[in-house]
Amino acid sequence: MNDMPSYTPPKVWTWDKENGGRFASTNRPIAGATHDKELPVGEHPLQLYSLGTPNGVKVTIMLEELLALGHKGAEYDAWIIRIGDGDQFGSGFVEINPNSKIPALLDRSVDTPIRVFESGSILFYLAEKFDAFLSKDPAKRTETMNWLFWQMGSAPYLGGGFGHFYAYAPDKWEYPINRFAMETKRQLDVMERQLAENRYIAGDEYTIADMAIWSWYGQLAQGKLYDAGEFLDVASYKNVQRWTNEIAERKGVKRGRVVNRVRGSEDEKLEERHSAADIDAMGL
Repeated sequence: MNDMPSYTPPKVWTWDKENGGRFASTNRPIAGATHDKELPVGEHPLQLYSLGTPNGVKVTIMLEELLALGHKGAEYDAWIIRIGDGDQFGSGFVEINPNSKIPALLDRSVDTPIRVFESGSILFYLAEKFDAFLSKDPAKRTETMNWLFWQMGSAPYLGGGFGHFYAYAPDKWEYPINRFAMETKRQLDVMERQLAENRYIAGDEYTIADMAIWSWYGQLAQGKLYDAGEFLDVASYKNVQRWTNEIAERKGVKRGRVVNRVRGSEDEKLEERHSAADIDAMGL
């Protein structure tokens, strides 16, 4: 801890846009649009504006799982939102999500299009719309929602906390890395204990909770987030490993995880998706 610079907070914080490391160009303490830009609209009922981050992957997995079940109304266009370029601050995107975060969904299958933002809300909306991956049984339904909200509340520690200080911060500081590594491992242990007694996270059925949690913690357990698998000893969580590997083999997951990706090899990324044929061409 001796190598960390001392910092005394001022009485009133002010924004210095030179700070913020690699995200300084897009982070700011105010909301709203920075420029006028209409969003493109495709031919399908559902229009998704997103990026292949863990939060974006949740939704494309859900849509591909719905299509795999035969729900033709789940056909969608997936448009790329390049958050590094500030696309999320365009006027059209802000109209759908005033929080300027991906993913954002517009349901045009109804007379008055419905906007849906926040990944957990999108999963719930689609589950309700298509009556899939969310049980009608009150106990099972509540357990699924318990774990969906657990993920939504826990991910900031994994992404904004551990991921930021371990992988993205301009300097490596021991205190915040230790703080968030400890919390990340505690969360993995929560999952490990739950999955010791259940095939899926909320019981014996695959649900939207699995989709949400796999997109973050499943990929972490596979060593695909932050290159931190060895550091966090993810291989030691045997039940989490069993669960993440089973889900990774699902057709909907294989197809959904490539959509809106901009990094990786050509066989694992598809910047935009406008028909099933786009993914079919990848052999998935």
